[in-house]
Parts: sequence; structure tokens; C-alpha cells
Amino acid sequence: MKRKIRILMAKPGLDGHDRGIKVLAAAYRDAGMEVIYLGLRQTPEMIVSAALQEDADVIALSSLNNAHMTIFPNVLNLMKDKGLDDVLLVGGGIIPKKDVESLEGMGMGKLFGPGTPVQDTVNYITNWVQENRR
Repeated sequence: MKRKIRILMAKPGLDGHDRGIKVLAAAYRDAGMEVIYLGLRQTPEMIVSAALQEDADVIALSSLNNAHMTIFPNVLNLMKDKGLDDVLLVGGGIIPKKDVESLEGMGMGKLFGPGTPVQDTVNYITNWVQENRR
């Protein structure tokens, strides 16, 4: 039997706006993914440690507090340090286009902004996992 996609979701930093990530968590569960939601105020170290423990296929971060250019690269660097080269890091929030280009250039997966259809995110994650995971 094929394993469900295991997606670890978190709100890093001091951002307390969690309605969107909760909607996505429910949608991913409904799409057949196994969702591990860490909740609010997660540090990059906590996120990467949990991804290792849970054998996550995907880490999904939500940031609405303008800390994405600090937190997302920190998570990406910790993932590289821990050998999580086959784990997709995606994000969402209010992220300026120039920052999206910079973060994707660092090796992040797709970054989704407000109004992105949920199915687009499901399709991107599903396709990436099918093409890149063992």
C-alpha cells in the first residue's frame, strides 16, 4: 500500500494569524494527506526536528508577519544541515514578488499568496512528492 503524503505544517515566529493554515490543514487532510500541525510560535529548530521525527515529505510554513526572509532561509539551511534534501519546503503568506524570487532561488519550493486556489497547492505538493520522494 502506498504511504500517504506526510505534510508538517507550522506557523513560525510570532505570527498569531492561523485561520488560513488551519483551512489548508483541513483541505490537505481531506485530500488524503497525513497532516501534522505544530501550531503557533514555532522556531526553525522545532520545525526541522519535528520533520525529522515525523519523516515528513513536506514542510509547509505560513508567515504573515514579514519575517519570511529570516525564518524561511533558516529552516532551509537547517534542513540542508540535517540531510533533508528530499523534503519539500513550501510557504504561504503575504510575500512580495522580489522576496518570492529570492526565496525560490535559495531552493524553496513554491510560495503561495492570498487567494491561491487550495487545489493548486494540493496539486503542486502531490506532483512534487510523486516526482521527488523515494
